[in-house]
Amino acid sequence: MREEPLLILDFDGVIVDGIQEYWASSRQTCLNIISAKEKEIISLPREIPSAFKTMRPWVHHGWEMVILAAECSDKTSKLNLKGIENFSSNYSIECSLALEKWGWTPSQLQEALNQTRREAISNNFNQWLNYHQPFPLVIQHLKTLEKEDIEFAVLTTKSIEFTKKLLNCFNLQPNLVFGHESGSKIDVLNQLLHKRIIRGFIEDRRTTLEKVLEDPNLKSIPCYLASWGYLKPQDRNNLPSGIKLLNLETLREPISNWS
Repeated sequence: MREEPLLILDFDGVIVDGIQEYWASSRQTCLNIISAKEKEIISLPREIPSAFKTMRPWVHHGWEMVILAAECSDKTSKLNLKGIENFSSNYSIECSLALEKWGWTPSQLQEALNQTRREAISNNFNQWLNYHQPFPLVIQHLKTLEKEDIEFAVLTTKSIEFTKKLLNCFNLQPNLVFGHESGSKIDVLNQLLHKRIIRGFIEDRRTTLEKVLEDPNLKSIPCYLASWGYLKPQDRNNLPSGIKLLNLETLREPISNWS
């Protein structure tokens, strides 16, 4: 086991705000895969729909963003007709029904989304990069971790390919990067815990942190909910004792002061 403790962070919503890129890539992916007839029915605006922004905290996999983009842009969709609260309360089921409606599969959408991003990077890398806004205090803190003799890793559901490109542009060199190709976050944490002392896991998805608490093997990992991330309206309320709400002011302090 290596001596240096490890701080693990989610990427989207913790290190970077990528809502502009999510919409641009999801919108373009829809345009790439829908039929000419469907293009006459739905309207995909360049401006981010408010429903797309509001639904972001429910998104777990990239392909879901393509479904949301299509549903936001279809006036006859259940998301538009029945509203955000109804869609979000049955999120997984509604996504499955939408997949069936459009005749798509998750793997098809994920690959189409990845291809859209590759083309965006190839055609206009600076524009693609500018769609991502890093959280300055987070970047600043990660660059000073070495003074605390702590290393950091990134654990995300984004692909490793795109995550590494962005980290390089932010001049961040994590010791480890795990993407959706690496398996579930719980599995990765279990593997890491055999090799490293984990000083904390920062995530903006409360349900992910709750799954960490449910795993008896991971009970030694301090869990932090990023207050600046993509949180659902009730995520800050009645947190379990094993999850601490982390704000940017506390982030300025040494990790030893967080608990």
